Amino acid sequence: MNLKQVAGEKAVEYVKDGMVVGLGTGSTMFYAIKKLGDMVRNGLNIVGIPTSGETEKLAKQSGIPLSTLEEHPVIDVTVDGADEIDKKLNLIKGMGGALLREKIVASASKKEIIAADSSKLVGILGAKSPLPVEVARFGWSSTAKKISELGCKTELRKKDEEIFITDNGNYILNCKFNKIDKPGEMEQKINNIPGVVENGLFIGLADVVVVASNKGVKVIEK
Repeated sequence: MNLKQVAGEKAVEYVKDGMVVGLGTGSTMFYAIKKLGDMVRNGLNIVGIPTSGETEKLAKQSGIPLSTLEEHPVIDVTVDGADEIDKKLNLIKGMGGALLREKIVASASKKEIIAADSSKLVGILGAKSPLPVEVARFGWSSTAKKISELGCKTELRKKDEEIFITDNGNYILNCKFNKIDKPGEMEQKINNIPGVVENGLFIGLADVVVVASNKGVKVIEK
């Protein structure tokens, strides 16, 4: 059983006819977007707002009509994945490399639905996943040094031996904390560092988490 597929397909049940839908990025969203494409072919009328070039391409292939936040500044529902989810539904996101656009879309959404398998549930954020931080390329090593002073090890993200560059033309630092005790405070501290564009702490943005495990699907609401 593919738990990411189960979670992604369950999460799109929140999408109804006539909605503006934020489309997240990542491996779980692959299945959610494919399912939405099936629903569109069966008559569902929606407009999608993609959070990355990768998602835009997949949504177009799936036949989902797309638009922009400029055209639709309020999003009815966004479906997205997460790298870690704590008991208060705070998240770490960004291993897919789209955290800036994902956070912009999440903050413009009336409802944020997160789809994940049970391995993403943690007692405390930072326990498993590094925290992705998107930074300007200019002076990135200076920015990394300041972030590391908050108690983490920083590593410049690479893909296929090349430095990973976001859709916005920036770098990503993977910041490994042992744990993040006060994620709301940490989010602000990191974002106050010059050179930081945005970080992957999503605090108070998730409304519903759809979790798939071998025992079935659990829906957790804020």
